[in-house]
Amino acid sequence: MRGKLVVGNWKMNGGLAANAALLSELVAGCGGLASGRQIAVCVPYPYLAQVSTALKATPIVWGAQDVSEHESGAFTGEVSARMLGEFGCRHAIVGHSERRQYFGDTDAVVAAKAVAALAAGLTPIACVGETLAERDAGTTMAVVSRQLDAVLRAVGANAAKTVVAYEPVWAIGTGRTASPEEAQAVHAMLRARLAKSGAAEVALLYGGSVKPDNAKALFAMADIDGGLIGGASLKAAEFLAIARA
Repeated sequence: MRGKLVVGNWKMNGGLAANAALLSELVAGCGGLASGRQIAVCVPYPYLAQVSTALKATPIVWGAQDVSEHESGAFTGEVSARMLGEFGCRHAIVGHSERRQYFGDTDAVVAAKAVAALAAGLTPIACVGETLAERDAGTTMAVVSRQLDAVLRAVGANAAKTVVAYEPVWAIGTGRTASPEEAQAVHAMLRARLAKSGAAEVALLYGGSVKPDNAKALFAMADIDGGLIGGASLKAAEFLAIARA
């Protein structure tokens, strides 16, 4: 059964004191969520120990914002999925648009990272999405299909163990949001492609300037199961309001 999932992506933000306050508020406020709804936070690597301690024995799970495609070896600065697992991570984001844009993560690299996460028992949150130029050119579906298909080919029979997030690049951190209908059109296409891989029940998230005032309309769409939340995940009240939407 598809559940509802809201994931906070802190990006490169945080500090020990600020994290402690945020996590405390999240734990205090997460009670009463409807059955089948899950909250997760994906945090910078240095804070995984703090988060694993603060969230142990709570309903909130945690993960990382990236993962290496390599299991081990001479890859200075990389962090493997096995290492993340030792901190109790449940998820790892792969292919976030910022990783693709600023760090050169190709479709092939993103797919390899998804495979590595699955091999270590983590659930990869595979991100797909088009730029404004690609949307204006009418290639949204082709771009997003290409990105998803690379992951599906790589993970094979494990496709049902993934999460997919559609994040139109032009809506990330810009204050612009795809309309519920625009987002649903892409999600419906993604759902159809996942179904062909035996993964129709995969949770499909929307990411891109999700706020408490637009979350309900987005999450009401037939194929949108939750959100990958950036800036609003750093404010407990906003993040919890989105989760309740």
